[in-house]
Amino acid sequence: MSGKIVVLPVDLTNKIAAGEVVERPASIVKELLENALDAGATDITIELERGGCGAVRIVDNGEGMEPADVLRSFERYATSKIYEFDDIYKVTSFGFRGEALPSIASISRVEMISKKQGALTGMKVTVENGRVIESAEAGCPGGTSITVDHIFDAVPVRKKFLKSDTTEQGNCMDVITRMALAHPEVRIKVIARGRMLMNIPATKSAAERVSLVLGADFMDQILPAKGSENDIYVEGFVSRADFTRASGKQIYIFVNKRFIRDYLINHAVMTAYGRLIEARRYPAAVLFLEIPTEDVDVNVHPTKMEVRFRNPRNVYDAVYKILTGVLAESAPASDLSSYSVSSFQARRPGSYHYPSRMEEALKRYTVSSGPGKLFFDKGFAGSAGKTTEAPRLPAPRIPFTEISDSEDQEKMTYADLTYIGQAGNVYLIFQSTAGILIMDQHAAHERVLFEKLKRQANREGQKAVGQNLLIPEILSLTPKDYAFLIQEQQAFAQAGIEIEPFGSHEIAVKTVPALLSHMAPKALIMDMIEEFSETERIADPKEKQDKIFAVLACKGAVKANQSLSAAEAAALCRSLDDTPFSSTCPHGRPIYIVFSFPDLEKMFKRR
Repeated sequence: MSGKIVVLPVDLTNKIAAGEVVERPASIVKELLENALDAGATDITIELERGGCGAVRIVDNGEGMEPADVLRSFERYATSKIYEFDDIYKVTSFGFRGEALPSIASISRVEMISKKQGALTGMKVTVENGRVIESAEAGCPGGTSITVDHIFDAVPVRKKFLKSDTTEQGNCMDVITRMALAHPEVRIKVIARGRMLMNIPATKSAAERVSLVLGADFMDQILPAKGSENDIYVEGFVSRADFTRASGKQIYIFVNKRFIRDYLINHAVMTAYGRLIEARRYPAAVLFLEIPTEDVDVNVHPTKMEVRFRNPRNVYDAVYKILTGVLAESAPASDLSSYSVSSFQARRPGSYHYPSRMEEALKRYTVSSGPGKLFFDKGFAGSAGKTTEAPRLPAPRIPFTEISDSEDQEKMTYADLTYIGQAGNVYLIFQSTAGILIMDQHAAHERVLFEKLKRQANREGQKAVGQNLLIPEILSLTPKDYAFLIQEQQAFAQAGIEIEPFGSHEIAVKTVPALLSHMAPKALIMDMIEEFSETERIADPKEKQDKIFAVLACKGAVKANQSLSAAEAAALCRSLDDTPFSSTCPHGRPIYIVFSFPDLEKMFKRR
């Protein structure tokens, strides 16, 4: 390396910028949809070829562009949203940095046809790998049509990082779903593989749009939320306390109609629910925050998925107070005695350790952003606290060996253990001749159910035993979830879950695994969908079947905070003796740990 300083060529700088703006086809869909909305479109059609990996085409009826602007839009930093520096402080549009189109065009082939509403002719421009290869007048309807194909052909290394067509299509549908939620006045159609995936008409209310996008089942379980605090207006919907999900993916947060991912607001939502929901479960919410533009920095990252607030404490406080008030009015008094509306009026919220949780969230928010990274010249009101390293726990002892292959050593089994009791309604405590064994009841039962499901599938010819439902359960799903279930219909049938299409975005659940017949079918299916959305789709059929069995076993196993009798603990031990790989759960966590008597003597300094 010579070490000389050089000025990078334009095509290379565009490709570098594309690395920040365009991560996958869903990034292209997001940027082009934002441009269509900024142009005032009320009707948008999206076509996806091979889940967006082959091509993306978006047609809108917005105001369109003048011929000169069509060409100019492909120049870097070309924008119609900002004319002077102070405009950045009051940004109300979505795409304003002038990086999206040139970045997209630098790693693909883009064809744009646009005509100003009322003009006689439009303009067609084709750009490939950052170079204009065609520009001419064209006859077309008012609005803009953009086709992007040959995606990442110019950067094959990036192309290798794309996932399957199904996964990338799901990511595109996530983006479209968020846009559809925030803009009920816009009709949105999505076409993939010649089939209509989504056709949502314009609606007059956010409630109607939420019902159309997320399904009628979702609307049956949520509460309207509305209020203002500290010049922050919050409106939307939150789920009832008894309606939870396995992940936080159904928490949709919008600031000034822009979808964002924000730790601070998510933390406020979870704090509002407090102890109303069980551990490791999440509520569902669609929240729209209106905040003065000068109090929000939307220029934090090129993808504009993150924002920074001038007064994060006020934002946290507003979300928490409004949501807790809604939950207090809707839930039984016995469940929400500490969340009563009168307690809000009488004092600053203190339930569920509110002040300490807010300070914790603000510290993490400050650390993650850092005063130097803030767009505003003033930092946060609070000062970052000093961090201290958590005390380290001693390493676990060598696990207890329940089976020995040695002829001179007696074989020990779980049934040989002497049951002492249960600690914290989570851990089962046993004594053996070797020492004290502590067992995680959920992990143990999870392994038992997992192996039973596998044995049933092998014995019944690759199909687990199912329990027919007296009345099929009808589920209304999002387009993404519906497409996933229909595609994996056979895989779920092998696990004892039989589903059938029942409408455009509805399915009928006909059977569930017999071992899990005690679970509500709707909750089981929704948890399965969310568990699979956390990982990439699995191609290998055997690996996919094991994943399904592992999720089913986790959902059906005895939970923490569930009391077990001595007879039930003994039955669990007998089942473990008949179960292979009984030292870990299907996810690899240990089922037990052991403290030998010599180790205990050392700990108590008896030797």
